[in-house]
Amino acid sequence: MENSGESKWTLKSDSSSEPFPKCCPACDSGEEPFRGKVFRNRTKTRSMSMPPAHCSARFRRTQSLHGPSPVTTFGPKACMLKNPKAVMHIQDPASQRLTWNKPPKSVLIIKKIRDASLLQPFKELCVFLTQQKNMIVYVERKVIEDPAIANESFVSVKKNFCTFREDYDDISNCVDFIICLGGDGTLLYASSLFQESVPPVMAFHLGSLGFLTPFNFDTYQSQVNQVIEGNAAIILRSRLQVKVVKECREKAPVEESSLIITNGDSEPKHKTMQYQVLNEVVVDRGPSSYLSNLDLFLDGHLITTVQGDGVIVSTPTGSTAYAVAAGASMIHPNVPAIMITPICPHSLSFRPIVVPAGVELKIMLTRDARNTAWVSLDGRKRQEIAYGDSITITSSCFPVPSICFRDPVNDWFESLAQCLHWNVRKKQSHLSSEEEEF
Repeated sequence: MENSGESKWTLKSDSSSEPFPKCCPACDSGEEPFRGKVFRNRTKTRSMSMPPAHCSARFRRTQSLHGPSPVTTFGPKACMLKNPKAVMHIQDPASQRLTWNKPPKSVLIIKKIRDASLLQPFKELCVFLTQQKNMIVYVERKVIEDPAIANESFVSVKKNFCTFREDYDDISNCVDFIICLGGDGTLLYASSLFQESVPPVMAFHLGSLGFLTPFNFDTYQSQVNQVIEGNAAIILRSRLQVKVVKECREKAPVEESSLIITNGDSEPKHKTMQYQVLNEVVVDRGPSSYLSNLDLFLDGHLITTVQGDGVIVSTPTGSTAYAVAAGASMIHPNVPAIMITPICPHSLSFRPIVVPAGVELKIMLTRDARNTAWVSLDGRKRQEIAYGDSITITSSCFPVPSICFRDPVNDWFESLAQCLHWNVRKKQSHLSSEEEEF
């Protein structure tokens, strides 16, 4: 990792405490399954979705319908302020507040690439954080290489940056909080960089559509100061833990983000990859003209066969994205649930359904499928799924702590109103252009 100035900031850890609180009996285990991409020097923990080994045989279920409790530590220094009035240790989502164990010293800035309109806000924010707040600023290397900022006036600012490369450098213990400049895609990208605990994210609306970016850049200094002081509300946006298991049908170079399972044989039988997804998992027919035929399992039971263009499995945060365009309902991010939405189903009886956050979903091609399927995770990591492969989806215990402008309820409804007005303005502009042509 390239670094200018002091780059190593470490947080003293109490030997009597653990970095992540155990949310369920399944956490207390020495097993270390693969989780997410492979980063150097990353500590692995047991999956929250796996059932405890000592469950009684008289109970059919081995996990809670409510899903795993999310961790309340975000990055190396941030955590959730405990509410002494919480009932049964269940805190009201509306009272979730950000606090710091130690003052934050480092920040990751994620900027929309190749957008010249973001150059001035990006420069102002970097100058404010480095010169006035004396913070260490992390940016991705491709941001520095962006031609939009390759000018002499930016040289004095760039020399204070610490750069990293996606999939190569592990910054999970270096960043105290994240600032996003752009649209909703910047928040999705921030989520993909952290496959376990995510630092608090402050997103500024500087893109075309800002459903997940509640802050305006006009008063960024006072807003950033409030976050640094710990005076901010947060909303925990749940993520999906996705495991893609593929049969090794031919010898091919293994991806860095995969775990090979040999089953005791000399040749590997399966290749397993795990990801953390904030919006949705989309399984579609890809370039084929045939309908997709997908078996959908819920906790090991076959509930239906999806025949159509595909299926969307989304979080409450992702319910306002592709899912709502496919006919699904919008779910508030504080609701612990998983939404399943068919894409152009052949059967009119298959409507979008909402299942509890604690269930395990599994998607496979049917035996008589006429073509393969394709899966994409938050619009990235697109890959082909053949017969015998499987996609397992559960709720993750590592949410994205998104900093609110006011509170989780008001921010969400204001975003709905802004999106509605944005669509109306876009439609009016389209009609005006058509009238001018005639």
